Amino acid sequence: MVISYYGLSCFEIQSGGTSLVFDLPARNASHSDAGGPSKKSAVKSPRFQADIFVQSHDHDGHNGVESITREKEFFLVDSPGEYEIKGIYIRGMKSFHDSVSGKKHGTNTVYMVRCENVKLCFMGDFGEKEIKPELKEEIGEIDVLFVPIGGETVLDAEGARKAINQIEPTIAIPMHYPNNGKALKSFLAEMGQKDVKPLEKFSIKKKDITENGTQIVILSVV
Repeated sequence: MVISYYGLSCFEIQSGGTSLVFDLPARNASHSDAGGPSKKSAVKSPRFQADIFVQSHDHDGHNGVESITREKEFFLVDSPGEYEIKGIYIRGMKSFHDSVSGKKHGTNTVYMVRCENVKLCFMGDFGEKEIKPELKEEIGEIDVLFVPIGGETVLDAEGARKAINQIEPTIAIPMHYPNNGKALKSFLAEMGQKDVKPLEKFSIKKKDITENGTQIVILSVV
């Protein structure tokens, strides 16, 4: 399995001949930390095709599937529920984009994806103060956690650390943070990490996963 990062919350998971994409940005999207279309996003929507698109919520920086050209058939998962597509198991779980039960920015879907026997958890724009016990139970044991760290309408550095401590993944990959690097530096400091060098891509196999705490992996934007 190979993981590539395209900025904001967009990742491509490549497993053999199957490609799964989380939160593809819309073409010419506008995006703000408040979760609405108020300014141009620095994130460019990748123009590739994929077999499966997984969408956490319906904001411009995350809902770009409808704007792509359908050169081949694909599947869109954009709501809670259980799915099995091309041998990949996906479970979507309802959460909120804010700390007031969605009254400001609506709902968000957290996804657990099992691929090559590796369990991924994609938190999307999770904005609650903490992970509720029932959601934690649904998420279960996780190998790779994609966690937002940028603050405002998603978890900040401290909130991300708490989420990581709750879920206890083998690997945590931060996302949804500004390009200025401040949020990332705050997150690494919160996690007690230094000298974490960004990777262009991250390859992982189940046999390589160990139980020696949580490893922080930073991915450069493709």
